[in-house]
Amino acid sequence: MSHQSLKTQIVISDVFDPWHNLALEEFLLNKVEKNQIILYLWQNQNTVVIGRNQNPWKECRCTALEEDGGKLARRLSGGGAVFHDLGNLNFTFIMDRDLYDLHKQLQVILEGVKSLGIEAEFTGRNDLTVDGKKFSGNAFYFEKDKAYHHGTVLVHVDGEKVGKYLQVSKEKMAAKGVESVQSRITNLCNYVPDLTVSQMKEKLSQSFQGLYGECSDPLLIKDTDVNLKSLYEKYASWEWRYGKTPQFDLVLETRFPWGGIELGLRLNKGCITESTIYSDAMNAALIQEISDCFLGKPFNGEELALVLDAVKVQAEDQLVIEDIKSWLKDKVKDI
Repeated sequence: MSHQSLKTQIVISDVFDPWHNLALEEFLLNKVEKNQIILYLWQNQNTVVIGRNQNPWKECRCTALEEDGGKLARRLSGGGAVFHDLGNLNFTFIMDRDLYDLHKQLQVILEGVKSLGIEAEFTGRNDLTVDGKKFSGNAFYFEKDKAYHHGTVLVHVDGEKVGKYLQVSKEKMAAKGVESVQSRITNLCNYVPDLTVSQMKEKLSQSFQGLYGECSDPLLIKDTDVNLKSLYEKYASWEWRYGKTPQFDLVLETRFPWGGIELGLRLNKGCITESTIYSDAMNAALIQEISDCFLGKPFNGEELALVLDAVKVQAEDQLVIEDIKSWLKDKVKDI
């Protein structure tokens, strides 16, 4: 696709409130046009952002965060919990779905970082690393005709706060074979000591235009738009961030290579009346669909496996379905 036909835009937020910034992200997703790609750059002050299907109480020391004046936020995309402060730069690529190209999007970040003389590379499921340590994690959200891919660039994040507010489950630590969150991540200022977030923004803006074509001056969007206000209210609401934590009759949990899963069920006369799945799996919509398809079904491993067979998935998500099926068949026998 030629640069001529592509519409590019850079949007920069000058607000450090995560609820505003996530509202703006969804606002831009709603507005993105056919054949357009937007690079949105933003920062949050003292924030824990959890994935769409995560249980906040398990991921974050919520009380400590709020007592220190921090904020808990929940994004639309799947994946795990992250800590943001002003030493971290967030980027979001928002685009017409036909333009989605993960390799090219990550190339923007890699080239921006490499232009500072840092030997960064792409590793694992969706991480960018230097010397095997992660400085950028990524997550994704898809709609029928549009999508976004967002992530972090750790410039000089306060590592102690990462450990203070994030709770990493024992299973996750065992699965990753690590001691702590801090030991796996690194700040780019460890490689370029006087690096600032402003310089990083500049580098990403340049590499974005190098790969996607020139665009006019970055937009600053003010929060006077009524649609943005209602999105802000959603992201700030208790309901969206914490949701109801129902009393379950039964909770089953396990961890797969693609993510952890905690299934909470209410049962009545052997049938499932309420089903909630907490997970850091990447495909947030799939997890929601799996949870919904259990409603009204008998609590029986074979029956639940049959229900899962009916869920239509892309090839790459077939593994998720197969893993959950065999786990449930196995688990439900023992109960």
